[in-house]
Amino acid sequence: MTIKSVAREAEEILLASNMIMLGARLQVLQSETTLSYDRLARLYRELQGRSPPKGMLPFSVDWFMTWLPNIHSSIFYNIYGFMHAHAYVGKAQALVEAYRLYLEQASAGRQPGSVQEPVLSFTRAWMLIRFFDNNMVQLSQCVRCQGRFIAHAHDPQNDFVCAICRPPPRAGKTRIQKTLLPKK
Repeated sequence: MTIKSVAREAEEILLASNMIMLGARLQVLQSETTLSYDRLARLYRELQGRSPPKGMLPFSVDWFMTWLPNIHSSIFYNIYGFMHAHAYVGKAQALVEAYRLYLEQASAGRQPGSVQEPVLSFTRAWMLIRFFDNNMVQLSQCVRCQGRFIAHAHDPQNDFVCAICRPPPRAGKTRIQKTLLPKK
């Protein structure tokens, strides 16, 4: 028989609360805490004012390889790697802190008052860490800028050029920009 620690349970509730506020799905919470499904669902409803979303989690390594998601995911994972290695916190807490820092950096260039979803959601950030843990992706160093970017595991690294140094031809051409252009 194991004795439940009130302090440990409070830490897990705080961790789950932080993850919920950052956009974590219930499956992520179940994986990262020992709290029951019912407690997590109640906590989610209490914090978000609605039931948790249902459905499968995103599962595609290829999503992280496209132009903009690759840049954002690489920023996040480099922050996470530093936090996990040097902050003396567990993986879940490193995930929370790294995602907060990522959000801070991702919103730095936005116009004041603009509400825009981050490119990398919390759930995708969590999935990315799992992909690294399962050796499905790796960090490769760009031969031009020396930055470390996400790439498929076991890809050759000797001639790797990142998405910033070699953007695709239509990079940055979004629907929003098209609507701002004057009509001919």
